[in-house]
Amino acid sequence: MNITHDPEWIFFLCASSVILAVVLIFVFIFITALPVIQLSGLYLILGTTWDYSTHQYGMLTLITGSVFLTALTLILATPLGLFAAIYLAEYAPPALEKTLRSLIELLVGIPSVVYGILGFTLLQPVFFDFVKPEIGSVLGFIPFFRNTSAFTGAGFLLAATVLSVMILPTIISLSHESLRAVPSSYREASLSLGATHWETIRYVMIPAGAPGIITSIVLGTMRAMGETMAVVMLLGGSMQIPGSVLDVGYTITAKILSDSSYYLIYPESRSAIFAMALVLFIIEVFFVALIRFASKKISERT
Repeated sequence: MNITHDPEWIFFLCASSVILAVVLIFVFIFITALPVIQLSGLYLILGTTWDYSTHQYGMLTLITGSVFLTALTLILATPLGLFAAIYLAEYAPPALEKTLRSLIELLVGIPSVVYGILGFTLLQPVFFDFVKPEIGSVLGFIPFFRNTSAFTGAGFLLAATVLSVMILPTIISLSHESLRAVPSSYREASLSLGATHWETIRYVMIPAGAPGIITSIVLGTMRAMGETMAVVMLLGGSMQIPGSVLDVGYTITAKILSDSSYYLIYPESRSAIFAMALVLFIIEVFFVALIRFASKKISERT
């Protein structure tokens, strides 16, 4: 068969290469991590002690920290990103929309270490002096807002605030494009039936643009969960299960980064580090599936 006259094969090979790359990465990580998986068993997921000298590899603290930080980041970033995209698509004048889009897209090119430095030098003192004491004094009776790490401004809330700024361009840009891609006939039909502008956005535009909006949230989730440098600088680096948004903690990516410089050269410890990577990979897949399932249910109700 002449590939030149049948481009379907070219497209198939390109798509297959992407799938093959993902499979090969997963297989390599799994094979490398297998010795520690066999050694630890369920303790790898349920254990709370990570110690190379005693051959204990428990990731519960790291898993909890990663999931908690990602969820908190999405809680902060998703509404803000979606509302900003709605404003740009439906309310902003053309000149203002063009300017804001350029500024938002500029944020994508800022390295994560720069976000970390800005958060560490500018936001951490503010959190230490004002944000954490105020939240702790006003809402401290709720365990979720208890200020148990008053000695530092670092913690999950600070890290999630910076991460939310990092993923906002992704959510805003893709959501904005999805809303603009909805045929104008949908909007016109809704308005002609007597719906208000906001009702048209809520019941027509958002459901019609839901696939792109969901994709933006998924990509934002992947970046938040996979971020390392800013998390290392802002989270506090304490191996404890978080009980409050003001706690300090540790994530899987931060642990991988901190341990790779020394322990990666030893076979068992290298296997343990790849075991962390494997668990992170599985958690990301779970998060994607959960977001798509929840978004589908919300779309069906609206």
